[in-house]
Amino acid sequence: MQRTLVLVRHAKAGSGDGGSDVDRGLTELGFEQCRIVARELVSLDLVPSAALVSKARRARQTFNAMAAATGWQVEPDIRDDLYTGYVDEVLAAVRTCDPDIATVMAVGHEPTMSAAGYKLAGPGSDPDAVMRVRRGLPTTGMAVVQVDGPWESVGLKPSVLRWILSPLA
Repeated sequence: MQRTLVLVRHAKAGSGDGGSDVDRGLTELGFEQCRIVARELVSLDLVPSAALVSKARRARQTFNAMAAATGWQVEPDIRDDLYTGYVDEVLAAVRTCDPDIATVMAVGHEPTMSAAGYKLAGPGSDPDAVMRVRRGLPTTGMAVVQVDGPWESVGLKPSVLRWILSPLA
């Protein structure tokens, strides 16, 4: 089975106005970005069967807004390690996914999401996509990675970075 990992940077968030970072929510632009990229994912038949989502409010709102725009029936797995962790923690979380799932979405933060996409970019990856993740993902930017093998092998053997999706592209 071919597996697809969609690494998502959360949508545009507000400044927080003196509150904690974890409580920062999306702006109206952020909600619009979610609607745009969610429709694009559906058009590409990249509907997640599982979602790993940072505990940060902006990440949870990003996933929920995309799900609401498309009617996805996926219960997100809200995770501390996608908020506090770096690439290795994100990939370790993905490795725990059910082996029967074909498409997993991970919603987190920069620079972790782009760094994970870069780390996974093995032979056959799209050169433009590799350059774009090296520069970082914009808000609601997504790195789409083809995983050849079981989820438990993510990051332990080469994958292919296929493309970048972005409401700004």
